[in-house]
Amino acid sequence: MTEKIPDLYNNDSVIVSFELFPPKTKSGFEALSTQIDDLISCNPSFITCTYGAGGSTRHKTLDVLEHVKQAYPTIPVASHLTCVGSTVDELKAFLAELKTSNINTIVALRGDPPLGETNFTPPPGGLSYANELVALIKNEFPEFGILVAGYPEKHPEAPSMEVDLQNLKRKIDAGGEAIITQLFFNNEDFYRFRDRCVKAGITVPVVPGILPVINLNQIKRFTALCGSRLTDKLRRRLEAHGDDEEGQYSVGIYYAARQVEELVENGGVPGVHFYVLNRSRAVGHICRALNLSTPSHRYNHGR
Repeated sequence: MTEKIPDLYNNDSVIVSFELFPPKTKSGFEALSTQIDDLISCNPSFITCTYGAGGSTRHKTLDVLEHVKQAYPTIPVASHLTCVGSTVDELKAFLAELKTSNINTIVALRGDPPLGETNFTPPPGGLSYANELVALIKNEFPEFGILVAGYPEKHPEAPSMEVDLQNLKRKIDAGGEAIITQLFFNNEDFYRFRDRCVKAGITVPVVPGILPVINLNQIKRFTALCGSRLTDKLRRRLEAHGDDEEGQYSVGIYYAARQVEELVENGGVPGVHFYVLNRSRAVGHICRALNLSTPSHRYNHGR
């Protein structure tokens, strides 16, 4: 197998990565193929792909990753994997399938409760927590690299930040090799989270996850689900444009670009992970504006 994705963070530069989700239709897949072409022009260091609730699009996830691998064989890819709706045997079977496809990195997550439910209930013969999934991967497929999720503003189900950090530490102790954060809009939240990780004994790379806002109503739904919050400044600027989609887009791109610029220039981050939402235009604008689209796939701190 090729170099594992977590190993890419072992350098002095900032790497850029993108997260996609699998389309539900053939036309959606064709549109995504065009989006991927645009994203590759930004020279990402790797691409990940998530899947629907309960593993409903898991094999479509594999289709997306196979497409990227075939079209761009030098770009590493990673598959998301959750505990939702799967027995241990089913998880192991999918991991074996990924191994056969030469996909060697997993983004290991517990997963969200199914739509309409507020509490996560493990399936019979399944797993309850992300650290259990990490341990399963580490024990059964030690050749895989493992990325895990972190929450700068606390997981919405955690009673406190301290408890949330304890849960995160369990994932790292079980074998997690790098942390990609949930989306956030105040960099100070990220800095505080990273400092707390260090105090908790977490020493793996902590990578900020960035979502450029292109629609106010959409981001309100996202933040309600994941526990993140918009800054007052960003909300006011978005609301000032009413139903003007291009106006909201411009505000969101400008805000995200400034956010990333500060993280890269002042934050000493090992990478930036963009939640693309299969809309490459916004991310492409940010990468090109900040000169993140370097031929070497790297953005050097000392430029």
